[in-house]
Amino acid sequence: MSKIREAQMILRELGLPDAQQNEISGYTFLALCNIKEKDRWSKAFRQSLGISKGIMNFISENFQKEYAPNTRETIRRQVLHQFVQAGIADYNPDLPGLPVNSPLTHYAISEIALETIKSFRMGDWEKAIHNFTSKIGALKEKYNKERKMSRVPLKLSDGSVLMLSPGKHNEVQAAVVEEFASRFAQGSAILYVGDTENKDLHIDKEALEKIGISITEHSKLPDIVIYDEKKNWLYLIEAVTSHGPMSPKRIVELEDFLKNCEAGKIYVSAFPDFSEFKKHTTEIAWDTEVWIMEFPEHMIHFNGDRFIGPR
Repeated sequence: MSKIREAQMILRELGLPDAQQNEISGYTFLALCNIKEKDRWSKAFRQSLGISKGIMNFISENFQKEYAPNTRETIRRQVLHQFVQAGIADYNPDLPGLPVNSPLTHYAISEIALETIKSFRMGDWEKAIHNFTSKIGALKEKYNKERKMSRVPLKLSDGSVLMLSPGKHNEVQAAVVEEFASRFAQGSAILYVGDTENKDLHIDKEALEKIGISITEHSKLPDIVIYDEKKNWLYLIEAVTSHGPMSPKRIVELEDFLKNCEAGKIYVSAFPDFSEFKKHTTEIAWDTEVWIMEFPEHMIHFNGDRFIGPR
């Protein structure tokens, strides 16, 4: 039997859903285990890999399977996320404090999965699988507890609290809602807050549709949307850590997306600190606003004839 078929069989035995037993999942699993076509599973070893230069390169070099560059997101969202949740892979084991969108993000086969798969096609395989399934519940519970403890709390104006996934990006988002909005958008409503793990963490579809914004799964809202009903102003805010600010291109996209919304639009780029802001100054569009988490009481206006108002 080919190694890809064996990998898919192991994933099934480990209890992965059907969607994570497909070919791309099998090849990803082989890469994490460092198993080539003629290797024995007992020779598997743990080594941290990034997606493009690690996992995808391993698949290409050892199995002559070429995936397009944009397949990276498929592997991340539809394979590795589930591997981590199932206790098969560890997320950033070498540098657990990395931001969510860090280019240094990496994955490694988990110790318990490695111990289990080394027994494949041996007499103690069933015992190893039983051991894995009996322990993984505790490991998943521990993983979820640790993730929960490191989440970023975000308190909304109605008193409810959202728990954002950990990372600098979501720290900026929380500061935008709690610091920026209280100073520069008083009395406004938070209509949308995305999360790096859950893009629709908080969304008021009824209020958005009322002002002419139809939301679908393909909608390209910025990170945060705030609406001032009295002024009919719509604040469109991007939290900038690894992704870009309100650039001319981004504004053209948003203007097209929001063509049925008659509210006055205010475009804001929010940065964690001044050094991050300086990296992106040449990308920021004119007639937009800049807010820096490090200096919450101040704003920077990029030209134009009015400050903090629709263009």
